[in-house]
Amino acid sequence: MRALLSHRRLAVGALAVSVLGLAACGEGGPAPRAVLLNRGSDTMINVAQAWAEAYATVAPGVSVEVAGGGSGVGIAALIDGTVQIANSSRPVKAAEREAARASQGADLVEHVTGYDALVVYVHASNPVRSMTLAQLRDVFAEGGRLTRWSDLGVQHGTCPRDTIIRISRQSSSGTYDYFREVALDTRDFKLGTLELNGSKEVVELIAHTPCAIGYSGMGYATDGVKMLPLSNGDGPPVAPTAQATLDGSYPIARPLYMYTVGQPAGETKHYLDWIHSPPGQRLVAAVGYVPLPVPAPGPSGAPAPEAHP
Repeated sequence: MRALLSHRRLAVGALAVSVLGLAACGEGGPAPRAVLLNRGSDTMINVAQAWAEAYATVAPGVSVEVAGGGSGVGIAALIDGTVQIANSSRPVKAAEREAARASQGADLVEHVTGYDALVVYVHASNPVRSMTLAQLRDVFAEGGRLTRWSDLGVQHGTCPRDTIIRISRQSSSGTYDYFREVALDTRDFKLGTLELNGSKEVVELIAHTPCAIGYSGMGYATDGVKMLPLSNGDGPPVAPTAQATLDGSYPIARPLYMYTVGQPAGETKHYLDWIHSPPGQRLVAAVGYVPLPVPAPGPSGAPAPEAHP
């Protein structure tokens, strides 16, 4: 574990050094650009890259460099001081806050940037129409009794062996942590569950594997997969729509976070302000996630003005 953590820190450090080296041009070269390093959640990698690319036209003097690796990797890099912003699809843990205070002398500050329905995906040909959280636990969690599609009362003609193939994210992923806590009630995954490094890879594998089931962010849906409505057992199944994500009726919806050490300042604050502005939030919707609710009109009846750096 120590060797793995050391390797991750070295990799993040190398990224920071190489980017800062590019920014620090010699005399006579182009003017140096401010560099913001942003790392973390693979669920958020698409929207983070979209923000970074669009911001280059808003603030040409700022370069936002984005990397994935998982929420835990991004938060560790933030605590180490090798990035300014960490992306996370889960809240930070108490131990991470304590580590930040010990390392940086400040707490981790949370910035909600949008919302995501954590979707349960199956192959497009799968006849299953919906699931309950109890059924999900019986499929994915250790000790669960559901191992075949016929156990769910369906005849899956394109899966002749009938065996449920379970696809998960890797344990450093915030999506893994959130699914385990909320959908599995903190129970461990069954042995034999396949763990993949990226949100996109989970959906791609399910699209090519008729017997598979897995989970990923709503922004990764394709024509090759089906998104299952879910029920917590107290009512009818709810589809993972934008409205159901915002009103909480979809049972495994979650915020998408960015974290900083202490309150952001300078270019970091400008960037986060722009992400929360209407142009930044339109990109959240454009990549398939749910933007923040529009603020209520002010006393004059006019909406809040757009934020600009």
